[in-house]
Amino acid sequence: MHERARTAAPLARRPRVAVVVGSGGLKCAAALGMWRVLERAGIQADVVVGCSGGALYTAAMALGVPLERAERETLCMWDGLFERRRYRALVSALLPKTAERSERFGLLDDALLNRRLRQMFGDATFADTRIPLYLASTDVHSGESHTIDQGPIFDAIRSSVAIPLLLPPWRANGRLLMDGGASDPLPISVAIREGAEIILAMGFEVPLTAPVGSMLQAAQRTMATTVNHLLRATYAFYSAVHHAEIIPLMPDFGQTVRLGDTHLIPRLIELGEQVTEEQLPYLRRLLSACAAQESCR
Repeated sequence: MHERARTAAPLARRPRVAVVVGSGGLKCAAALGMWRVLERAGIQADVVVGCSGGALYTAAMALGVPLERAERETLCMWDGLFERRRYRALVSALLPKTAERSERFGLLDDALLNRRLRQMFGDATFADTRIPLYLASTDVHSGESHTIDQGPIFDAIRSSVAIPLLLPPWRANGRLLMDGGASDPLPISVAIREGAEIILAMGFEVPLTAPVGSMLQAAQRTMATTVNHLLRATYAFYSAVHHAEIIPLMPDFGQTVRLGDTHLIPRLIELGEQVTEEQLPYLRRLLSACAAQESCR
């Protein structure tokens, strides 16, 4: 009997699955559609990685927030969020010699954003997550990508969403940080580092067709151009050189989605659900194939 136990085939090991949601502002609400599909399919992520707007949804997933609540709160989270300007910052931008200089420069008032993030995440820390969570940001002084995996989740999200020029940088774990999209808009590398074998990577390109008619729009266009190039380079590099199976989820919104276009949220969620459903058969095949082996590839 003991001999039979020793020679029995080992149990198949389920591959390690990661969900990565990159920067994309309001478009990141599409992650809720992906979440719907995974929940219906009974597929659980083993690690989640978020960047900028994607940090909101990966943090909610990691904390075990019910999907229905996350969908409900996202409808009010973005409403009117970026309407108030910081006039002192505008003076500083136009007349730098006459205004007070600050490394926490931002053209938009972040008071409402901070209040709503506090309402959503309270005093939760990374120690409260049910699955490992990693949030990408950028060090203001060095320009290097920085991953946060400890401390208050509010501070990590607030730093990750600090859009350059628009929102003031934020200090987390002793470092002054800004939007993760400035250095790594789709942090697949973090998921790979954490041993993920199948990576669902939701990224968002920004169409550059809209005319530039203001300083804010010019800043947004500059950021969008940078993010688009980084996003394409990230997909190309990791698909070519790494052994993890990367499944790109790139919703095609067919139009420019601005930070204030909250009326589009239901459609964004629908498109995120659609693009994930299209990849679900392939994801199931990968899970089955990997489970039949000792490890992927």
